[in-house]
Amino acid sequence: RQGSRFTKQEKKQKFPEYQQEQPEPHIKTMLTWRTAKMAFLAYLSATVGRGRATAFRVGGTAAVVRGSRGRAHSNTAAMSYFNRNRAAAAAVMGASAWGATTRRFQCASTATCSSPSSTSLRSTVEAATDAVAAAVEHPAFELVETDHVTEFGASAALYRHKRSGAELLSLSTDDDNKCFGITFRTPPQDSTGVPHILEHSVLCGSRKYKTKDPFVQLLQGSLQTFLNAFTYPDRTCYVVASQNTKDFYNLINVYADAVFHPRAISDPMVHAQEGWHLELENVEDPLTYKGVVYNEMKGVYSSPDSLLQREAQQSIFPDNAYGVDSGGDPVEIPNLSFEQFAEFHAKFYHPANSRIFFAGDDDVAKRLEIMDEYLSDFDDSPESKPGSAIQWQKKRYAEPVKVRHPYPVSEKGADAQPDTHLIMVNWLMNDAPLTPKEEITATILDHLLMGTTSSILRKTLMESGLGDAITGGGLANELMQGTFSVGLKGVKPENVNAVEELVVETLKKVAEEGF
Repeated sequence: RQGSRFTKQEKKQKFPEYQQEQPEPHIKTMLTWRTAKMAFLAYLSATVGRGRATAFRVGGTAAVVRGSRGRAHSNTAAMSYFNRNRAAAAAVMGASAWGATTRRFQCASTATCSSPSSTSLRSTVEAATDAVAAAVEHPAFELVETDHVTEFGASAALYRHKRSGAELLSLSTDDDNKCFGITFRTPPQDSTGVPHILEHSVLCGSRKYKTKDPFVQLLQGSLQTFLNAFTYPDRTCYVVASQNTKDFYNLINVYADAVFHPRAISDPMVHAQEGWHLELENVEDPLTYKGVVYNEMKGVYSSPDSLLQREAQQSIFPDNAYGVDSGGDPVEIPNLSFEQFAEFHAKFYHPANSRIFFAGDDDVAKRLEIMDEYLSDFDDSPESKPGSAIQWQKKRYAEPVKVRHPYPVSEKGADAQPDTHLIMVNWLMNDAPLTPKEEITATILDHLLMGTTSSILRKTLMESGLGDAITGGGLANELMQGTFSVGLKGVKPENVNAVEELVVETLKKVAEEGF
C-alpha cells in the first residue's frame, strides 16, 4: 500500500524476494559518497594544479574563512553563506593538495580509472548516475571532460581555453545563487607579504573600472550575496556570488578585469597605499610606517595565538613556501619594492596559473563568452604552472626539536597576571601524497582525539590543570601537507615540559588501548 510501512518481519512475509540475504556493502562502496564529494569540492576550490588532479580532503572540521579581504580571520557572514551555497564555500576551503596523486578519488572506488589527463571529473559513484546533459561548446574553448555529480544534481563540464591555457570548470545546477571564483597559485619567497598586498591592490581599480575602490562600491551598491578575496600561504582566491543574473555578470566583469588588468601594476601609489609608505604628521615628529596591510599585520603580530600558529608552521616547513608568511611580517613588509610587487603579478597572475569555476543556474554559453573576453588577451604560458609549484617538505627531524619565541604582553602593573607560556606540540603528517583511506582515517582520528569536549586528548589536557585553554586545532589539512598540533595556553613555566609529556603519553595510550 502506498505510504504504508512494514517491519522487517512483515517484509519477509509479504515479499519473498526480501528473504534473500543482502550482501554487506564493501568498504569502498561505503566510502564512495565521501570521495565523490571530495572530488566535487576539490574542483570548486579552484586551487592551481601541480600536474594531475586529485581528491581533496574536506575534513570533519569547520572551514576557516581566509581574511576579510586578507588573512586568516573567522568570518561569520561567510560561514553563513557557506551553508547556503556550497560552491562558494569550496572556494575558500583548504584544498592545496591539487595534483598530488593521479585522481585518487577515482581509484578509491571500484570504477576503472581512465587514461591520465591534466584534470578529471569522473564521479566515483558506483550506482547508476543520471545521464550527462550535452555540454555547451564554444570555439575558444576545448571541452576536456563532462560528468554528472549525482549527490549535488550538478552537470559538470571542464574546459581549457585554447589560447591562454586557462582551465575552467562549469557546474550547472538549479541553485539561483550563482557563484564565480578564480584562484591563482601564489607561493611567496619571503615574508614581505606580496601575495596579501597584491590581493588588496588588484581590487583598487582596473583597465575598464577606473574608480579608486570598486570593491567598496560593489559591497555598498550591488546585489551580491558573497563578495570577498582571500590570501592563503600558497594561493589567492577571488569569489563572488549573486542571485540576480545581471548583477552576477557585472561582478564577474569587475573581478576578472581586476585580477588580469589591475591599475596597481602601473600606479605605485596603490602599492604605497595598500602595502607600506612613510608618513609624517608633524615636522618635528619622526617618520612612521603606514599602509593598509602593514597596519593589519601589526595587529595580527600582536596576538599571541596568531604568533604561536605562525611560528609553529614556519618551524615545521623550513624549506618551502610555507616557511615564510604570505600575509607579511611588519618587519619585512617595508622591504617590498614596487618593482618586486609588479613582477609578482606578472609571474603568477597569468590565466595558465589559475583555476576558474562557475556554479549555478545561469547560462553556460554566457559564462564562456564573458571569460573569453579576458582570457584572449593572453597567450599560453607553459612555464606558469612549473614556476609556481610548491615543493614537498621532507621530514627532517630525527628527534623532537624545541623552538622558543617571545610574545608581546601589556605593561605590568600592581594587578598584573603572572607570566605564562603558550605551548604547542606539532607534527608534520606526511611528506608524500596520502591515499584516500589514509586521509579519511586521519580525519576520523582527529575527531576522536580533538573533535568534542569528551574527546580523549582534548579532555585529558583540559582536566590536567596544566593550562587555561586548548590551543592548536588538531589536524590541519588545508595545505599540501597535513599537520597535527595541540597544546595549552596559560601554562606556568614549571609546567611546560609536563604538557608535552602529557600529549605524547595520551597518544601512546590511545595507540595501545584504543578509544
